[in-house]
Amino acid sequence: MARHPWVAAADEGIRWGVQLIVPNERDALANLIATAANVEQLGYDLLSIFDHPLMHVDPWIALSGIATRTSKVRLGSTVNCAMYRHPAHLVRQATDLDNLSNGRHILGLGSGWLRPEFTALGREFGSAAHRLAALEDTLAIVHGVWSNPPFSYQGTVFSTECMVAEPPAVQLPRPPIVVAGNGERVTLRKVAQWGDACNLREEISLSDDTIDDRTRAATVRKMLDALAGHCETLERDPAEVLRTHFTLYLILGETLEEAREKADALDTSKSTSPGTRRDGKTAMLIADPDRAIHYYQAMVDIGIQYFIVQIDARDLQTIELLKTKVAPRAG
Repeated sequence: MARHPWVAAADEGIRWGVQLIVPNERDALANLIATAANVEQLGYDLLSIFDHPLMHVDPWIALSGIATRTSKVRLGSTVNCAMYRHPAHLVRQATDLDNLSNGRHILGLGSGWLRPEFTALGREFGSAAHRLAALEDTLAIVHGVWSNPPFSYQGTVFSTECMVAEPPAVQLPRPPIVVAGNGERVTLRKVAQWGDACNLREEISLSDDTIDDRTRAATVRKMLDALAGHCETLERDPAEVLRTHFTLYLILGETLEEAREKADALDTSKSTSPGTRRDGKTAMLIADPDRAIHYYQAMVDIGIQYFIVQIDARDLQTIELLKTKVAPRAG
């Protein structure tokens, strides 16, 4: 597999993307369009909308609207759940969004974890092995349709016959694919086999001041080492896989006190981010710019090349501070 042009751009320096949490408010999508213009003007590489339709706006609707009002920022869902849509339908949507955005789509894929959402959508949650098999089938079908149409495939969970997505995607050889997940034995092997990028995060409380950033980064380094090992086994150049890091929730203020006041005003139990409902404030990086720079620099030092940071779409201050005061000094 050749190095994707989006991955190769890592040679030019650290890049940043934001994943925006959209509130369940009547005017949220209209406000999101305005925020997207600001994200693009600030120079972010990616604007992501996550795939949790039980709790949150549909990413394909939101991203299609944003595509018509922006021209530079890349668009995608950091993680689309492989079980929520048949992969033949998913690759159709991804191809259309790449065309609508004139070649700016990034397709993120993962196995999913939110059992109530599976139930609401009438999907079998099953075992982790079942969900990973669905992810494997999805990756095979997406790759096949984008590289060798008409594509047929008989998988464990999903199959397709003579699938074609016409007109083809704008990007060559295809839109980049991010395979998300921390699993060192199985998921990171799928990254090495299929992905243009990983998407990792340390599962350590960000609110625990007794843990330093080097310790946090060391857990990510362990995952990167596992990924490199899988690349070696599969005889793939590790440089073909972009090393990305995900922050579940970032809140910045000009001062730490200001950031803490913003965090204290949040009721995480009502967040439209299911990860935030699950983890609460333990997964929030609540910081002033200096504190955030120290944290992200620790990740750069162990090999991270790209950051995707989840932020409330209404928190324009954090969106601006991250790009103007943190990003220029981390890396």
